[in-house]
Amino acid sequence: MFVKDGIAYAGELEKTLKVVAVRPLAEYKLWLRFSTGEEGVFDCKTLLKYPAFQPLANVDVFSKVYVDYGVTVWNDGEIDIAPEKLYSEAVH
Repeated sequence: MFVKDGIAYAGELEKTLKVVAVRPLAEYKLWLRFSTGEEGVFDCKTLLKYPAFQPLANVDVFSKVYVDYGVTVWNDGEIDIAPEKLYSEAVH
């Protein structure tokens, strides 16, 4: 049980999953460290077929990945990938 804003809830308070570090790797892969302390590698190649992610096909754009408020982003936040997707599909 936990209390938040004066309301008691059953279960445990889940911490928000965040990316705390990212590095671009060869072949459109990302090395990631999560707020859980775990690390993994995520393959972005499958995302390149979607229009929103097509700018990442340019290696110069892809290599400029960074973390903003726990989210992996490119192009001043125009492109991002949810930490939950990265965590669930990364090879740990």
